[in-house]
Amino acid sequence: MTMVLLYGTLNRVMVVEMGVPAWLVATMVALPVLFAPVRALIGFRSDVHRSAFGLRRVPYIWFGSLLQFGGLAVMPFALLLLAEGGNVHPVVGQLGAAVAFLLAGAGLHTTQTAGLALATDIAPRASRPRVVALLFVALQLSMLGSALVFGLLLAEFSQMRLIQVIQGAAVAVIVLNVVALWKQEAVDRERAAQCRRDREAGKPLPPFGAAWRALVRSGRSKRLLLALGLGTAGFTMQEILLEPYGAQVLDLSVAETTRLTAIWAFGTLAAFALAARMLTRGIDTFRLSAIGVLIGIVAFTAVIFSDPLASSWLFRGGALLIGFGGGLFAVGTLTAAMDLAEGGHSGLALGAWGAVQATAYGVAIALGGALRDLVSLLASNGLLGDTLMGPSVGYTVVYHLEIILLFATLIAIGPLVTHGEGRVRSSSRFGIAELP
Repeated sequence: MTMVLLYGTLNRVMVVEMGVPAWLVATMVALPVLFAPVRALIGFRSDVHRSAFGLRRVPYIWFGSLLQFGGLAVMPFALLLLAEGGNVHPVVGQLGAAVAFLLAGAGLHTTQTAGLALATDIAPRASRPRVVALLFVALQLSMLGSALVFGLLLAEFSQMRLIQVIQGAAVAVIVLNVVALWKQEAVDRERAAQCRRDREAGKPLPPFGAAWRALVRSGRSKRLLLALGLGTAGFTMQEILLEPYGAQVLDLSVAETTRLTAIWAFGTLAAFALAARMLTRGIDTFRLSAIGVLIGIVAFTAVIFSDPLASSWLFRGGALLIGFGGGLFAVGTLTAAMDLAEGGHSGLALGAWGAVQATAYGVAIALGGALRDLVSLLASNGLLGDTLMGPSVGYTVVYHLEIILLFATLIAIGPLVTHGEGRVRSSSRFGIAELP
């Protein structure tokens, strides 16, 4: 619900209905990404948290929920002040909106990090692929349901209705998270006693720096995080460009471009189901991720060729494969990150995964939009030559860059596949290790 509000509903409402400048809206929406790199620290702190009841993850999920609630509770009033100003200086409204978005984003990242670590603690190693797939499916379906509900509630827009919707979402955050936390982490009396002894002896908490160096000391961890960053950027740089490309280049209607989201989501959900089945049967997690990257390269190639071939169906097929390849890559890398967790440090490993993934996601979207605008401007002024003057030039440059990033991902992840360092080797002979 929070993701739909931050990256979808409020984005449109602020620009269209409230008349807030687009650059300011983009800045506000990007603010939560600034908190993403801290996810590794949050995960580590949940690993070593000292609690009177021996709990580690629940306190961080609870504090994250409170941050989300606080950000969403003050957000509508900050947005109204930002749009209308009143008798106060415009900077006051901008600061208020920035704080609201930052609080909601910080709470979102905190609950996600501690929640993934809790799932890793609870799930046996053999069932983690199904758990990861279930988490992704739940996220996709809940975002779809939230978008539909928000769309219905804001069909007749008014400032009062906006306040009611956002504050209703704030209450729902607390209620849903409390229900989700109920009896998920058992009281650990032995750990609670150890925490009490450490506190009485004045024993300091383990330093984050030493734990981080231990995590990245192995080549597997560094290669996984590098491949994750490159692959996430490769798949998401087109996030805000696919529908405009269909409209401007292939002359698709609003209804037809809107269906692209459903096509992409269907491919993603199909990938989650297939990934859970393949991982349960023992396929290497890195091999699965590499297969997803290969499918992504084919997908962007299809999107690029849909323009010279004037084929809307090839474009739709490319969108389907983008979702499918991205889904395989996401499940494979997250399952691999779960397998990195050793000695109770699942929070650190998954925090690092979340930090790299969220940072690459935000940077790639911003870079993709800026690069498309810059290249299109140069092309429209004839600075790129007579051949490169069509409306597709800016888009295709971004798509080609994504293909390059995906090839770089294969280079980074290739040795991990070759040496079989991701769970159980698959009996299948198809994969990056067998390519020339």
